Amino acid sequence: MASSYFLPCSVLVAVLVLLSVNAAEAAIREYQFDVQMTNVTRLCSSKSIVTVNGQFPGPTVFAHEGDLVVVRVVNHVPYNMSIHWHGIRQLRSGWADGPAYITQCPIQSGQSYVYKFTITGQRGTLWWHAHISWLRATVYGPIVILPKPGVPYPFPAPHKEVPIMFGEWWKADTEAVISQALQTGGGPNVSDAFTINGLPGPLYNCSAKDTFKLKVQPGKTYMLRIINAALNDELFFSIAGHPLTVVDVDAVYVKPFTVDTIAITPGQTSNVLLTTKPSYPGATYYMLAAPYSTAASGTFDNTTVAGILEYEKPWSSSSAPAFNKNLPVFKPVLPQINDTSFVSNYTAKLRSLATEQYPANVPQTVDKRFFFTVGLGTHPCAVNGTCQGPNGSRFAASINNVSFVLPTTALLQAHFTGKSRGVYAPNFPVAPLVPFNYTGTPPNNTNVMNGTKLVVLPYGATVELVMQGTSILGAESHPLHLHGFNFFVVGQGFGNFDPAKDPAKYNLVDPVERNTVGVPAAGWVAIRFRADNPGVWFMHCHLEVHVSWGLKMAWLVLDGDKPNEKLLPPPSDLPKC
Repeated sequence: MASSYFLPCSVLVAVLVLLSVNAAEAAIREYQFDVQMTNVTRLCSSKSIVTVNGQFPGPTVFAHEGDLVVVRVVNHVPYNMSIHWHGIRQLRSGWADGPAYITQCPIQSGQSYVYKFTITGQRGTLWWHAHISWLRATVYGPIVILPKPGVPYPFPAPHKEVPIMFGEWWKADTEAVISQALQTGGGPNVSDAFTINGLPGPLYNCSAKDTFKLKVQPGKTYMLRIINAALNDELFFSIAGHPLTVVDVDAVYVKPFTVDTIAITPGQTSNVLLTTKPSYPGATYYMLAAPYSTAASGTFDNTTVAGILEYEKPWSSSSAPAFNKNLPVFKPVLPQINDTSFVSNYTAKLRSLATEQYPANVPQTVDKRFFFTVGLGTHPCAVNGTCQGPNGSRFAASINNVSFVLPTTALLQAHFTGKSRGVYAPNFPVAPLVPFNYTGTPPNNTNVMNGTKLVVLPYGATVELVMQGTSILGAESHPLHLHGFNFFVVGQGFGNFDPAKDPAKYNLVDPVERNTVGVPAAGWVAIRFRADNPGVWFMHCHLEVHVSWGLKMAWLVLDGDKPNEKLLPPPSDLPKC
């Protein structure tokens, strides 16, 4: 059924409750998440999917900056489950971060776990999703963090706020899709459609009735809270005839700038302002999202999802909005699928607000420097096996040639209890063991090693990390997400990083602050952050296919000397492996 509401009544009530809270008091926001199987029909095909509270996408979590959020997750499905609160800093509360076998063992079928975390120093749009296997294909939803009561936005207040979540839809069971790919060593089958708020829209067969509709009034400003929840695709997004002003990314305000099209990787969020036309235009407008990809092979969904922006008739006398279905429909023009120049120019526009109220606290000095190569590789096929990867091998991915292997005991628990022997090694390489021409002719040997290795950081250390893309098996963009921290993107470029020349061009004044960044295809990106959050923190590509192939690692930040610099003890209901 087409979506025609900005927010359900229950959500509107939640917003009103939030806005009425005394400015001097933080509140407790409690939610119940029942993970259950739900029958859903898309593309004229029905299947049972994993959902939260029977909703797809799942319910919105609302809070103010400073609030305590409590979410009780009850697992009623036959799969193990964990939920990650993507972008939440989780200061000293790493037990609530959610990645399975990193900060917790998964919630087993029939069991429950209560996530508790305080939202500190953040406001904007984030999101939550399953963090085990490919279950986040359907288990995801928005997190809306409002400013503290009485604190305005640093831009004109919008008339309404609308969550826009991009996703992917498979007719097949996604757990079967990734299982088959891992067994064969080849790329997984691509999705059958993209979705906007769970709906594929009119450009797909049998989907006109399943179209998201953004219904607006003339002369108003709307804030779109945009989230890319797709498993494997970076996306372009545009609305015909309506420029978008970017004011926030990854729940951090930015210097506003206006564009016709935004670029957004999986895991990223962006708040944009849409100002409608001053009078009724006598037309409707497509909103389109389509992939950005530099992959040499066809392992991505090369389709386009559409929603519709409709204006209310100004002469409608009924209490319900009235719309004319016979108006002309305008389409936006999106960049070409491999338009890396557009993506580079777009990301260069992103700058922190860097004001007295919202400063950009960029580390000016660096205690620890790391250089990570990020890219694809191979594993040899098993003896007498048949593999569908390059030259009969199995696809793999790695950071500094280490393809990460998840343990069977949660890393944070192993660290906290002092029982890390046999679970992980604290010797992740700080640079490639064998340097090569990273974006030039790849080496003959593309095999990568396996390992469960961590980088160990002292509390409070300032870190500079350069992530270098490689051309092994093709140059691709890799969206990297760091749990537990925001970081500043101080520099990026194409080709091989030059440690003698490139740092001189860093932006240390107002670089964008994020939690997920795209490593450019055949290029590099440099980030800085302060290790001020004790615990074990996952870093991984947010393309699920590359995560499945091992493009991930973890950081261990030790406790500091003061009580407020130490990891809190685990809750009593922490799931057991």
